[in-house]
Amino acid sequence: MSSLNGKLVVITGASKGIGKELAIQMAALGAKVNLLARSEKELEGVRNRILTNGGHCEIFAGDVTDEVFVNHAVGETIKKFGTVDIVINNAGFGIFKPSDETTAAEWDSVFATNVKGTFLVTNAVIPIMKKMKKGHIINIASDVAKRVFAGGSLYCASKYAQDAYSMAIRKELRPSNIKVSVVYSGLVDSAFHSDPQGHDSHSWWLKNEDMANAIIYIASQPAHVVIDELMIHPLQQEY
Repeated sequence: MSSLNGKLVVITGASKGIGKELAIQMAALGAKVNLLARSEKELEGVRNRILTNGGHCEIFAGDVTDEVFVNHAVGETIKKFGTVDIVINNAGFGIFKPSDETTAAEWDSVFATNVKGTFLVTNAVIPIMKKMKKGHIINIASDVAKRVFAGGSLYCASKYAQDAYSMAIRKELRPSNIKVSVVYSGLVDSAFHSDPQGHDSHSWWLKNEDMANAIIYIASQPAHVVIDELMIHPLQQEY
């Protein structure tokens, strides 16, 4: 039996890409998945697929940058199930251009999702995890939390910030037996990029299934084991 069987998992950015694949795979392993994303229609499609396959899924349509929405979604989850075992902060996006062409509004928008969203969802689950003396927070960052590139000043800065936040709360939460893991991925053939998922130029990139497998590996470790960091790339990507 899977170690995820019966676990309550909250996944953000779950309507497409990595989050969607992760929800489907975790539900197939017996996890109860509660999904957050902006598109209700796309979330309903994921839920219907999971339910058709005999899994458990509930959805909440809204923006992770909205504190009221986040607290409502997590609050309703706790009210119904009594706990949150695992939260996966997967929601994120990027804007790529030279810094002097980046607007303040674009800066605020990327930081709101990539950093504030992680902060809001994490803060919403910390009290119940502290009460239960267990839990696992998995933040999906990027390899650009460890390196930078021209044209990526905004996105890189947001991922460095997300990573720093993760490292700090790891120290805060470890005494409460709460795990904090960060995944640093290279190129992934997901809905994140300007070219559509499945584009020929992505043929050698990581697939959503690869990312889901890695995240499930992290989430499936026994209680006394934590994978603090996992760096993952397609073999052909220089790093």
